Amino acid sequence: MDIFVNPIFHDDSITGAVVTFYDITERKKVEHELYESNRSKSVLLANLPGMAYRCLFDQDWTMTFVSEGCFELTGYRQESLLYNRDITYNSIISPSYRSYLWKKWQEVARNFTTFREEYTIITASGEEKWVLEQGQPVYDDNGEVTALEGLIIDITEQKKRQAEIEYLSYRDGLTGIHNRLYFEQCKKTYDEDAYLPLTIMLVDINGLKIVNDAIGHAAGDALIIRTANLLKRFCRKGDLLARIGGDEFAFILPLTDENEAYEMLKAIEKECSQDNNQIHNELEYINISLGYATKYRMEQSLLEIERVAEDFMYRRKLLERASSQSAILSLISSTMYEKSQETEAHAERLKKLSRLLGEKMELSENELNSLELLAALHDIGKVTIDEKILNKPGKLTPEEWIEIKKHPNAGYRIAMASPKLMPIADLILCHHERWDGTGYPQGLKGEEIPLLSRMISVIDAYDVMTEYRSYRRPISKTAALEEIKRCAGTQFDPQIAQTFIELMMENPDLLKD
Repeated sequence: MDIFVNPIFHDDSITGAVVTFYDITERKKVEHELYESNRSKSVLLANLPGMAYRCLFDQDWTMTFVSEGCFELTGYRQESLLYNRDITYNSIISPSYRSYLWKKWQEVARNFTTFREEYTIITASGEEKWVLEQGQPVYDDNGEVTALEGLIIDITEQKKRQAEIEYLSYRDGLTGIHNRLYFEQCKKTYDEDAYLPLTIMLVDINGLKIVNDAIGHAAGDALIIRTANLLKRFCRKGDLLARIGGDEFAFILPLTDENEAYEMLKAIEKECSQDNNQIHNELEYINISLGYATKYRMEQSLLEIERVAEDFMYRRKLLERASSQSAILSLISSTMYEKSQETEAHAERLKKLSRLLGEKMELSENELNSLELLAALHDIGKVTIDEKILNKPGKLTPEEWIEIKKHPNAGYRIAMASPKLMPIADLILCHHERWDGTGYPQGLKGEEIPLLSRMISVIDAYDVMTEYRSYRRPISKTAALEEIKRCAGTQFDPQIAQTFIELMMENPDLLKD
């Protein structure tokens, strides 16, 4: 409590005193609470993740209070910002945001709402930071703004993570260029009068499926990446290039008419040719088809323009398909000859013998053509087998035999990827089946095995026995025929085996060693 003493005077002499006692418990309690409140506020402000502030409502954002987080956020001391002693807060805001933020605060003040915006500042060290500011105006009794109060925090790391997520969402993981999702969004953005004439150009890699099935997806992926890198060279400022499918790319070309699109198409084709000249392995050649269409008026549908571009591309693809697929198949065959002991001479001998046998068995011309094609490409699946296994001089291990037995399936996949080979895909799959059902990969028996597969089985076995292999010496042609006769009814169709033996005996020139 407080004690007050008032003296009593008489003739200038103190004759007594009045003592008054005041209970000040409540006042002390209030003072303590106020002290604790101020201390808590100071602790809170000192530990806020950013800078708390109070400023005047002017375009300098004249600070009358800033918390201790000011230095960590801006690189400037509190006293430098207070009342604009050394620098104004407006000077710290990136120039491109200053006018916008002033207009936004004016709008907030008029509407008695709160402020929340993200923008960038330039710190004392010159570093750019993303910040989030949240605040509100302070009004007097007349509704006039007397100050602004709020909090500004650093969100640079969150922005980086957001940018990474957006990058992954809108980018193709293999090539790094934009993906279909971003392409579809950008079509809406570019579908404006300001971008006319607007051209859509589509690009398709020819024969990618054959490359994937023949020599593996790693080779196919490498081809996709090289194609993307080549196309990027033609992407001007403002253009968009995206991978919109496994083997498909698309350009959006604003302010580009049909003549300019045609010149670009020819330039891309020329670049492909020059790029391929630098490649030693022809299987890595870039072979593409392109098509484009141009929108000149807003009433034209961009979806229809894209459809026209697609039709254009597929017309060109159909014209190029036969030659491109023949080239790819030729390259695959060459790779097979390089990797394995199958040679072009072996293929030619088989083609000759297969036609002779087919004619003796009175096959149709269509069947004869299929048999010749099968003779040349029945082992095309061997391009997927490790050449160390294919050329191993000694006995194969059980694991290596498992790998070898995969080649009919691989050959089937390659054939199914090409319209030219599709008719013989099943024949390739079955060329290692046996008459007694112990062959592979399906264990077919007897006439379940296609006729042409049964025929090539006999012819191939004969030629393999009579030619040199790394794992054994050749035997005489007469001995080979004896072996075929011995295996008739088990490995070979007995009727075909007998007909083949008769063919060889009727043509003595074929039996010369």
